[in-house]
Amino acid sequence: MKKILLILLAFMIGSFNVLAEEDFAPNAKSAILIDSATGEVLFEKNADEKLPPASMTKISSMLIVMEAIDSGKLSLDDKVTISEEAASMGGSQVFLEAGEVYPVSDLLKGVAVASGNDAVVALAEKVAGSEAAFVEMINKRLKELGATNTNFVNPHGLDAENHYSTARDMAIIAKELLKHPKILEYTSIYEEYLTKNNGTKTWLVNTNRLVRFYNGVDGLKTGFTNSAGYCLTATAKKDNFRLISVVMGEETSEKRSADTVKLLNYGFNTFKINVIKKKEEILGKVRVEGGKQDYALVTLKEDATELLKNTEDPTEYQFNLKIDKIKAPVLKGDIVGKAEIVDKEGNIIDEVDLTVKESIQKANIFDLLWRNMKILSAGKILIKD
Repeated sequence: MKKILLILLAFMIGSFNVLAEEDFAPNAKSAILIDSATGEVLFEKNADEKLPPASMTKISSMLIVMEAIDSGKLSLDDKVTISEEAASMGGSQVFLEAGEVYPVSDLLKGVAVASGNDAVVALAEKVAGSEAAFVEMINKRLKELGATNTNFVNPHGLDAENHYSTARDMAIIAKELLKHPKILEYTSIYEEYLTKNNGTKTWLVNTNRLVRFYNGVDGLKTGFTNSAGYCLTATAKKDNFRLISVVMGEETSEKRSADTVKLLNYGFNTFKINVIKKKEEILGKVRVEGGKQDYALVTLKEDATELLKNTEDPTEYQFNLKIDKIKAPVLKGDIVGKAEIVDKEGNIIDEVDLTVKESIQKANIFDLLWRNMKILSAGKILIKD
């Protein structure tokens, strides 16, 4: 029996029941390959070994920034004044100067493309008020995600005591970041210029060369320090199938890329995603109490998918809806019930969240009066007949 795997239900990364025996990351100290939609592990090697992640740390920083943007607390157009602290950062940088002012979008580009330590500190100060407060936000969020073998002491990844992560945790963080697809517009850039306040331009070249040289790669983040070695959390998409790979502790950037290519090739050549039911598809209609409309159309909150080997055929499934009474107001995206996914033998395989196709506002006094008038009118006609 195939195991049904559902987007957004895979909060913690699990293991696919047939892990590869061959080492597809022979040069890495640790590595992992997962399906981005389900979180299923397709390959792993020392995936829980705590290692310095170098600039892959910035994946978590970008996550906090993107969550602030999507929540409305921050805008891509917001202006950020570069502090002395941000401007003084060593390591990889985009050469920001104290007192300069940049929009969030430019700084995010500096982080995603050129791995700018100065840019990420400037963003950290903008979001949280200080670098230290931002790091607290990161660690709190990572615990919520289940990345329990990670602890960061800075937002950039320069070597520091007690700053570590694992390949599995980096995959968890990357999976969460990909829920904010806007970030791929930045991480997929291979080269671009950053216009400085004085009119000069700084050339930004993506440290992830696979963005240019591997079809489908559109992120996410490289890393390198002397203690971490060469690291890379990469993501690639072909058709509707997206993978996330992580390699850590590589000896050279060439071996880092080679192992990542092996992992991605193995994933794409061996597995596929089948969409059982798209989230836009209507599953039924349910009554809404006290709403401007009496009924709401119900859909899946996210696509229901299954991970298959390329040689496997999809299976047919049915959906049984489990919905309690719905009261207005109800917004699109609100969870209003569950859908049981049932196989041909009648076995419940899993459940997925349900939501409404369109938001329904609470009825006001005029809506209720009009509704009662229609009911009375219908009653009079019925009596007359």
